[in-house]
Amino acid sequence: MQSDLHMLLTQAPLQLDDQDLQEIVLESPAGQRRRIDVEVGFCVFEVKRDLRTGNVREDAVVQLAGYVSSRREQTGQRYVGVLADGAEWHLYHLVGESLELVSSLHTDVRNFEPDTLFVWLEGVLATGEKITPTAREIEQRLGAGSAAHALEFAELRALYERHRDDPGLVLKRKLWTKLLTTALGTNFRGEDDLFVEHTLLVAMAEIIGHAVVGLDPTDQSITPVTLLSGRLFASHEIGGVIESDFFDWPAEVAGGEPFVRGLARRLARFAWAHVETDVMKVLYESVIDAEQRHSLGEYYTPDWLAEIVVEETVTDALTERVLDPSCGSGTFLFHAVRRYIAAGEAAGMGIGEMLTGVTSKVLGMDVHPVAVTLARITYLLAIGPERLAHDDRPAFSVPVYLGDSMQWGQQNTLMNTDALSVPTDGGQLFDDDLLFPHRLLHDAGRFDRLVAELADRAAARAPGSPVPSLKATFRLFAVHDDDQPMLTATFAKMCELHDTGRDHIWGYYIRNLARPLSLADSANRVDVMVGNPPWLAYRYMPPQMKSEFREMSTARGFWAGAAVATNQDLSALFVARATELYLRNAGRFAFVMPLAVLTRNQYAGFRSGRWSPGGTGGGAANVNAALDTAWDLHAVKPAFFPVPASVIRGHRTTEHGSTAPGTENWAGRISRRNAPLPIARPALTRAAATTAASGERSPYAARFTQGAILVPRFLVLVEPKSTGPFGAGAGRRMVGSRRSSNEKKPWKDLPALSGAVEKQFVRPIHLGDTILPFREQEPFLGVIPWDGRQLLQGSDDTIDLYPGFADWWRAAENTWNTYRSTDKLSLLDQLDYRRKLRAQFPAGEHRVVYTKGGMYLAAARVSDPSAVIDHKLYWAATSSIDEARYLTAILNSPALLELVRPLQGRGEHNPRDFDKYVFQIPFPLYDADNNHHQRIADLAASAETVAAAVEVPNTSFQTQRRAVRRALEDDGVAASIDGEIAALLGPTG
Repeated sequence: MQSDLHMLLTQAPLQLDDQDLQEIVLESPAGQRRRIDVEVGFCVFEVKRDLRTGNVREDAVVQLAGYVSSRREQTGQRYVGVLADGAEWHLYHLVGESLELVSSLHTDVRNFEPDTLFVWLEGVLATGEKITPTAREIEQRLGAGSAAHALEFAELRALYERHRDDPGLVLKRKLWTKLLTTALGTNFRGEDDLFVEHTLLVAMAEIIGHAVVGLDPTDQSITPVTLLSGRLFASHEIGGVIESDFFDWPAEVAGGEPFVRGLARRLARFAWAHVETDVMKVLYESVIDAEQRHSLGEYYTPDWLAEIVVEETVTDALTERVLDPSCGSGTFLFHAVRRYIAAGEAAGMGIGEMLTGVTSKVLGMDVHPVAVTLARITYLLAIGPERLAHDDRPAFSVPVYLGDSMQWGQQNTLMNTDALSVPTDGGQLFDDDLLFPHRLLHDAGRFDRLVAELADRAAARAPGSPVPSLKATFRLFAVHDDDQPMLTATFAKMCELHDTGRDHIWGYYIRNLARPLSLADSANRVDVMVGNPPWLAYRYMPPQMKSEFREMSTARGFWAGAAVATNQDLSALFVARATELYLRNAGRFAFVMPLAVLTRNQYAGFRSGRWSPGGTGGGAANVNAALDTAWDLHAVKPAFFPVPASVIRGHRTTEHGSTAPGTENWAGRISRRNAPLPIARPALTRAAATTAASGERSPYAARFTQGAILVPRFLVLVEPKSTGPFGAGAGRRMVGSRRSSNEKKPWKDLPALSGAVEKQFVRPIHLGDTILPFREQEPFLGVIPWDGRQLLQGSDDTIDLYPGFADWWRAAENTWNTYRSTDKLSLLDQLDYRRKLRAQFPAGEHRVVYTKGGMYLAAARVSDPSAVIDHKLYWAATSSIDEARYLTAILNSPALLELVRPLQGRGEHNPRDFDKYVFQIPFPLYDADNNHHQRIADLAASAETVAAAVEVPNTSFQTQRRAVRRALEDDGVAASIDGEIAALLGPTG
């Protein structure tokens, strides 16, 4: 077995030869000689014939633990162990004196895939060299599913557990939680595993940063503290890349050095000079799993889209200042930097002028500390190793900052009178905050250097010693006499922070927190903004953010009301706020946003272009936008976000805002989601812009309303049950819960209800499933708490007049109260939300319903006044049967559908909901004296006759609707109706 393993390791593409494999003889404490089967680098292999037999695996783990522990003690290096029998491969790391399983690979001899085993082994051994850092290689060798990642995470998690109570680490984790709650909302829980994962990502990025500038991160003369603090960058006159931050703790704690050195060795395998896209984004998405990224709303823009946005928005790269105020991992920055460099080289610029220029023209900011570190390394990758190593390369600083672009609550929390106020720990550590005179913020570079000087001086003094004088510092930085007392007091507090082990993080925190205020200075505003703003949903915002969001949205006319509050997100307000703060007048912008921005009600205020915060002062009286043609990206596949996307474009103006003139429709299938632009461009088509929908609405909009929310279904919908030998009793029906495979947890796992219920409470129920074009199917049945005069609930005295219904309803209420997700709504509140149930009583003789969503509208008359309409349908009463038929003809017509479809919200593949967007097409009220209207009603009557005669199959409602539509087309009535409706609607589209 040992010889087989030896042969595998030397002949597999692991870049090993015989001298790399050693046999080591160890002496056990009992004096017995033990022999390690194979050792490669810092990995010990133990081989057995069959790990499934008896206690072979358990005994081998104990034996392997001794080998790994002995080698670690002898060499001072971090060692791991692999236990294998050829079919099973298990990777272990040492925690204390015992081994913990990190990763396993099981091979199937019948379908053996050698490459899978080779990649796993290479991840363990880290023997590769000059690996090109493509997305596939990064995901395979460094991603969450790799053995390498499993090992590094396990090691770092164990290190964190040993030091989690260290004061400095506690503070860093607390500030990390505070910032990311702002960035990601209440879905961010601040779990230990995520903090460790973020620490690992940042450490990887910082090590990669050293490799990019030509430094060897495996050089034993470079200490881990040096790697994670950025000292080498400072000594090479490159600033703003790596700082002492939330994530440098592994280099500071005992046992951290072997971890950092091992991580550096793994990352040094890649040829980081050969990068043409934002590989930091790939690294992030390969480490943080998709489910977690989805829950936090973290999705980064594909390279091809970022490049084309930059290409079409930055028209003069050498003169225009460009800002991405939500830069993420730096995808837009990467392409803006590359665009500047290409223009500079074409203009014959020298390296000094080029780097000085690009770092003053391309800027980034984000509130996510991990994203900021990744973006800084991305910025270096965009500049390129050859330019960074050039003899004429000037000193420069990477202009990517950790900052809150929204400046949430800055008037009350950050800016107090004439000072920047930085809370040191939510007010819990000290009575006063750290204060910095506002005058210092005008010169951002000077402010950065001053804060770094104060932080370094506070850290250099002996704990408990007198606070040093700042006279020389004041002279060096030309600090105004009036500002010196405030800075002296702040410096004293920084020294006190240092004495409690909470020191250097504040320099990092302060410098970055001030950056948005500096960029908002009128003299510092930029010419172009590009990016992908946060799509944080209102329902996931923390309470204070919700309050400020609503206040700021209301001031700008963006607040669409509580009815759609859960559908609102931060993106629109973010773009307007960033425009207000950072973009000069006539400056251009382009942002990737949800497709819903183009049509949905909650974005109507944003689409108007009138973004001025009325009555808020602050010199922002004319913050409006002239919107340009938007890009609809829904038909570009594969989908790159969980919801369809668009690009909103325009420029800032002091005139009245204006809506977009239309939409340009993009389509195409790209070979891979994150393809570069040269691969994506040939696959894309861009259709001519379509005209935006008219602002006029149909008068029927006010008459239609959504049905009642009859959910959970099994508490309401019923089906007849056998009455048994005693019957149901006079005036009652024996019913039980109607169950469905579509039920969700927890309801799907709960027992059904059953009972004899008074007949007056068992009503017909129309769902979306029961409506076909021009035809209603047999409705379902449901228990509805309407006694003819009022809605009842279990606590009402009158409910006991109906004992069968009372038993059912109280059982339903008990189930609801036990398993509901929130205690805000009773079961009756749920069914009658916004009075959608009681509004149906009493019902008129003629009603029209249409389906809420889908690919095709289906509408029909409902003639039974006792029927209840569910929320999957919209309904309205009509004054006559002819008016009802007139409406069903319009709603079922392809002519209307063609005009409504661009207004629908969309899923990944198809349009989703019609809701009341059908009424954005301004069709008129029915007029009985209008011959055209009467012809439409007569044609609808014919269509009802055709639809009623169709023998629909006993299958899905989609198949049934297709059968009816086909019959209407074959009869010719469908074409006749469509012609009349097209004439009725005229050129409204």
